[in-house]
Amino acid sequence: MFIIPPMHMDIDARLLTLTQWLSPAYPLGAFAYSQGVESAVASGWVTDAESLVAWLRDTLTDGTGRTDAIWLRLAHAAPDAAALARLDAEARAFAATRERLREAERQGTAFAATTRAVWGIDLHDLLLPLAVGRAARLGGLDIEAVVALYLHGIASNLATASMRLLPVGQVAAQRIVADLTPLCLNIARTTRDAGPEDIHANTFLADIASMRHEKLEPRLFQS
Repeated sequence: MFIIPPMHMDIDARLLTLTQWLSPAYPLGAFAYSQGVESAVASGWVTDAESLVAWLRDTLTDGTGRTDAIWLRLAHAAPDAAALARLDAEARAFAATRERLREAERQGTAFAATTRAVWGIDLHDLLLPLAVGRAARLGGLDIEAVVALYLHGIASNLATASMRLLPVGQVAAQRIVADLTPLCLNIARTTRDAGPEDIHANTFLADIASMRHEKLEPRLFQS
């Protein structure tokens, strides 16, 4: 039997910091948000694992995933606080619904507060993707890894949330996340040279789901 010999690998501590920031354990309250998936389930648009995968693929490719990746990159590249403030104002204007804006605002504020307290960096309250992008710059983190893991986190959070809404178990949810991993990497690659003019979303049904969720009763999630 062939046995692969053990190898010594040097791990960059900044990679561990990044995984901590984007871990479900980081106190953002991400578990409380479904980005409209709860409303989509209530409307019968998402009914099982197969339709959930299709919904998440569209979300990542043409909706929140792609746009957040670009906002994150722009925040990382922002030359000063004034430019960052302008980006934050623009990102707020692009929010399709009140709930989605509140979600990004509350999670961004929570991320900034915890990151300031633990790492002592000068990070202002911003919408989540901009806060992560700015923190990555201040922490000297590799932007490519940040974007890919951020997208992977979106997929993981929504797959986990869907377990409370659909007959999707833990194994199925993890299979969904694994299947979406190549897509996360591809979106990270294709947004490398994106600018403000590339910000757009085509997930109109997701926007409608988010709007409907504002009056959905009863409900488990805040979005």
